[in-house]
Amino acid sequence: MGFFLFPFDSLICILLGISFTVWFTLLLVFIIVPAIFGVSLGIRKLYMKTLLKIFKWATLRIERGAKEKNHLLYKPYTNGIIAKEPMSLEEEIKEIRGSGSSKDLSSPEFEMSDIFYFCRKGVESIMDDEVTKRFSPEELESWNLLTRSNYNFQHISLRLTVLWGLGLLIRYCFLLPLRVTLAFTGVGLLVVGTTMVGILPNGRFKNFLSEKVHLMCYRICVRALTAIITYHDSENKPKNGGICVANHTSPIDVIILASDGCYAMVGQVHGGLMGIIQRSMVKACPHIWFERSEVKDRNLVAKRLSDHVEDKTKLPILIFPEGTCINNTSVMMFKKGSFEIGTTMYPVAIKYDPRFGDAFWNSSKFGMVSYLLRMMSSWAIVCSVWYLPPVTREEGEDAVQFANRVKSAIARQGGLVDLLWDGGLKREKVKGTFKEEQQKLYSKMLVGNPEDRSRS
Repeated sequence: MGFFLFPFDSLICILLGISFTVWFTLLLVFIIVPAIFGVSLGIRKLYMKTLLKIFKWATLRIERGAKEKNHLLYKPYTNGIIAKEPMSLEEEIKEIRGSGSSKDLSSPEFEMSDIFYFCRKGVESIMDDEVTKRFSPEELESWNLLTRSNYNFQHISLRLTVLWGLGLLIRYCFLLPLRVTLAFTGVGLLVVGTTMVGILPNGRFKNFLSEKVHLMCYRICVRALTAIITYHDSENKPKNGGICVANHTSPIDVIILASDGCYAMVGQVHGGLMGIIQRSMVKACPHIWFERSEVKDRNLVAKRLSDHVEDKTKLPILIFPEGTCINNTSVMMFKKGSFEIGTTMYPVAIKYDPRFGDAFWNSSKFGMVSYLLRMMSSWAIVCSVWYLPPVTREEGEDAVQFANRVKSAIARQGGLVDLLWDGGLKREKVKGTFKEEQQKLYSKMLVGNPEDRSRS
């Protein structure tokens, strides 16, 4: 019996060997080598166009099924749950008083009806919270065969079901193993390459090799996500001695930007695999890593950033001033720390196309590993990157005003909503200063300015 099984076992080993050889040869020729030289064979763009045609066909099928059954498919578009016109506090209270009392704002007295203004504002904030809805995935108006991205999509034909099953097999049985292999290849080469470059003495040759190794590895990691990136206005790319600031949607923002240029990263020292990567990277390039005890020392952080940008031979620093991930629909308050440093800022706007996969990382719901698996099992990551003209702090402009000006420019270019709220509110309570501001506005409306009181 063993005699007959031996040739069969040998045949299986030979077939497995041939399969792995073909697999890694195709991987090397069509993905890794083009990534090393920074060229594209056009396969990803063809893949994206094919997906768009499939999505369009699927949407038409669903719409036809909904029409036949007289089912409302799309929700009416609104900017929010509550329709409201922008009015000042004085105008709204005047309207409330006018409907229920003969008194107006000319009498500086408290009216019991005034409390309805604050009650209404409170209910509106609960029902249509501008902050909370920025930390949930944006809803699509078409089905991308990943999940029911719109809960109204209940009319799926047999053809669509078969297509969804076929897509599931392709994503999890072909694309996911391919992408995981590429990810491990990119990270492994990054650790080995930067460690070897770190042995060399400091100088131009070391800097040259470090940039090439970083670019090569990040481009391989971009292929691991099947990322299709369109870069605009490359003449405005960040230069040495400056700070690159961008809106933040996902941890892969770093890979998206670093695959087109080298940056000095800023972050906290980690352990485990991330710690190994950090220690190897800092050997080849002067990245800025802080110990946990140093992160809250604003003076120390500012000094290390200032020392870095003063050296024009060092790479530009990459910073995400929001401090948290926002769901690709808006830009929230920029922390002023990096804007207090007297250097040139290079704004960058990043906008993802949610039709191919949701790039937003909801850190309160998904861990890093599960998030990356979701990314690698999606169809693709498609995004646009705009390099905006460099800006400097104007005379008489403080750090907060400078940060808001840069934030507005990024939001405008990326087609994002410009919000003044702090992204940290998703984990923290509202600061007392916000409540005090409303109290001051109301008291000012009642008693007026000190100048008004002195005249009376």
